[in-house]
Amino acid sequence: MRKLLILISAILIICSVNLRAETEKECFEKVSRSIFKFNEGLDNILIGPISRGYNKLPEPIKKGTGNFTSNIATLLSIPNHLLQGNLDGAGDAFGSFLVNSTLGVLGFADVATGLGLEDTKEDLSQTLGVYGVQNGCYFVLPVLGPTTVRDSFAMVGDTFLDPFATMTWRQKEIFNRNGKKREYIGVKSATAIDFRGKNEKNFTSLKENSIDLYSATKSIYLQNKIKKIKNSDILEDDDWGNLDN
Repeated sequence: MRKLLILISAILIICSVNLRAETEKECFEKVSRSIFKFNEGLDNILIGPISRGYNKLPEPIKKGTGNFTSNIATLLSIPNHLLQGNLDGAGDAFGSFLVNSTLGVLGFADVATGLGLEDTKEDLSQTLGVYGVQNGCYFVLPVLGPTTVRDSFAMVGDTFLDPFATMTWRQKEIFNRNGKKREYIGVKSATAIDFRGKNEKNFTSLKENSIDLYSATKSIYLQNKIKKIKNSDILEDDDWGNLDN
């Protein structure tokens, strides 16, 4: 609980300052470029091959995996909809999770969408963005990839807001009993592989059409974040190949 209060206090401080640094500003560009190279190498030798192997699985398995991880992500949307004052969104998210977890067999089938219970995925970064907290400077983290000051704080905050993280990763801290961190890591890894697999063509197009892959990735990341905060459509497939920064 003490750590949660410290985190909330830190977020409130950020909100008061409002992080007015320009989104184009970078804290450690040289370091970030080196980390980006490391991540690119990791993708080439590990993540990329795994995602391409994943793409060769039967379509029902891939679709079921995507549905399952999306359903788990819905749990994080519920508190963030509430923090944004969006009661309808929170209701739809809760209804979507409930329907898919029962009728959809633990979320492997997406029954809720057919019933009109579509969830607009929300996280703490989007919530802070809705309240006017700016990105702050941009940098790259090992393995985790592109981020900003706001997104880094939000990433930690999400582990407190997310009921799934509470019941797995943070169960010992909050309930004083051992959780199952492997389940949390497993679901997050499956989410990343599913995303990487679905966007294989987009990643390839971005690499082939970018003069500076680092700058192009930065542009994609920041544009996509703005669209998510505004709840507009994420970048279309064609946008990936048109960025030749």
